[in-house]
Amino acid sequence: MERLKRRLLDLVIIFVLWMLLVWSRDWEDIAAGGIVAILIAFFLAGLLPERAERLFSPRRWFWAIAHLAWLSYWIIIANFDVLYRVLHPNLPINPGIVKIRTTLKSDEAKTFLANSITLTPGTFTVDIIDDYLYIHCINVVGDPDDVDEQTKAISLKFEPTLRRVFD
Repeated sequence: MERLKRRLLDLVIIFVLWMLLVWSRDWEDIAAGGIVAILIAFFLAGLLPERAERLFSPRRWFWAIAHLAWLSYWIIIANFDVLYRVLHPNLPINPGIVKIRTTLKSDEAKTFLANSITLTPGTFTVDIIDDYLYIHCINVVGDPDDVDEQTKAISLKFEPTLRRVFD
């Protein structure tokens, strides 16, 4: 019974997304959306996250928008930092891969953290292993082997808002 409820919830979410993307009231579009939603929900079970009903929480939407605004701020700052490094005559870079620790628990939250870090110019998420992310930085500041220092410099900018969205 629980699996059926889960698939029906998937069906509703997929159909609503279809209708938002198509933005049409023609019966052909509604029928096509229904057929596609049924096929995806019943043949590709588990496509959506386990707690997909949490997508409808206004509190999570608020924090998701806050995260996007905060991420945009850090993307602009990082762009100016990379611009400075490119235009500086001595090209002051110290590239390297650092290891940071995350306290986020869900795979979705870790993925969003990794993508947020990668979207800021000068950094790139190389790998995620358990609670650790390996990040390539154009300029490693401080001791590259100090996990706590690197976590404070890179990850703690994004974790508080992502924790409110996903955990």
